[in-house]
Amino acid sequence: MGGGHGHADPEEAPSRAATVARRRATWILAAVLVPLGLVTLVAMVLLWPSGNRGDLRLSNPYALAQGVTMDTGTVQQVALSGCQKGQQPSQCTFAVTQPDAGGTAVRVAMNPDVMVSHGVKPGDRIRYLNLSKIQQAQPQGSSDSPQAEAPGAQAPSYVFADFVRTVPLLLLAGLYAVVVVAVARWRGLRALLGLGGAFAVLALFILPGLVEGKPPLLLALVGSTVIMMGVLYFAHGVSARTSTALLGTVFGLGVTAALASWAMDAGNLTGVGAHPAASLVNLGGSLSVSGIILCGLIIASLGALNDVTVTQASAVWELYELAPHTPARRLFSSALRIGRDHIASTVYTIAFAYAGAALPLLIIVALYDRPLLEALTGSELAEEVVRTLVGSTGLVLAIPITTAIAVAVVKATGAARLAGPEAEPSYAAR
Repeated sequence: MGGGHGHADPEEAPSRAATVARRRATWILAAVLVPLGLVTLVAMVLLWPSGNRGDLRLSNPYALAQGVTMDTGTVQQVALSGCQKGQQPSQCTFAVTQPDAGGTAVRVAMNPDVMVSHGVKPGDRIRYLNLSKIQQAQPQGSSDSPQAEAPGAQAPSYVFADFVRTVPLLLLAGLYAVVVVAVARWRGLRALLGLGGAFAVLALFILPGLVEGKPPLLLALVGSTVIMMGVLYFAHGVSARTSTALLGTVFGLGVTAALASWAMDAGNLTGVGAHPAASLVNLGGSLSVSGIILCGLIIASLGALNDVTVTQASAVWELYELAPHTPARRLFSSALRIGRDHIASTVYTIAFAYAGAALPLLIIVALYDRPLLEALTGSELAEEVVRTLVGSTGLVLAIPITTAIAVAVVKATGAARLAGPEAEPSYAAR
């Protein structure tokens, strides 16, 4: 582990008392975690989606009509030109684009919203709808004639759809992976692989289950527990320390789920204020938007909860390594002081993370010129407020529980060390 810890001879065998104490602690942890794992596995099998969505269908917004293609190209220059908006001629922005498939440059009509918010510049790679084939099939003299590229009243033959972001996003993902592995080494690599497994559980189990109308609270608890078991043990290894963090995380998940369930009912959160939720409501079927919101409240707390429980368990072990003769009560108090600092910083982290994600919504609410309390409890912000409060409460309560479990386990696994410095090798040596 870290520098400054005592290192005993790695070949020194632990004493009989140390072996018995360690075995006792292992059995206690196994007695709790093994049944929990089995129950979670059985529940996951019973809740596993069948793949039948029933009548739930949502048209693909990127589906193309016959004769229309989605092409890509590189913008060479941006120009203003005449176009027809409704019954009045107007000025429109066109991006002169070189198609990736080759050929002459085309004039792509830009979306006005994109030009106001971000704009387009030479060198940008874009996706655009190619309507030229269906326009050529129109009868001569139609408003959709082949000469649509020329300035005037005709509809454009090429219409902006989106930017091509593949290269910058892959570069950013590669940079992130390199930094994580360079700093955290193999543990960082395992964490990245565990993250991939977590998203697999989300995509293959939780999301299809919600679509099929499975109980959202059970889906969230079972899926989150599976994710935490896989991520923690895969990234941090199988040890008493990791098992302690897992128990604290499961406790925090239980508290978060109970609070989220109560808050959804007491706060009358419908979740239909946002456009995606409204689209789901219109689908009908067994899909429950409020259940999706409930599931989201629980999943949103996973990252911060995992962070504080792992850190708190590690703090207890490190403090014990520095002073193995410290009484359990004092060890708990010292570790909890570290936890209090972590609580303060993590609560800020959760609040700012949600505020940053909802910044456009916050600006809109601020422009409404409503009283602060009314704005915070209104349908636009209530869900974000509940998410912050529920996640923070579960996080705060998980810290003392994790600390208490860690103290009990570390004292049990290292109790024989109190008999003398030669009774058991240090944790770092083990």
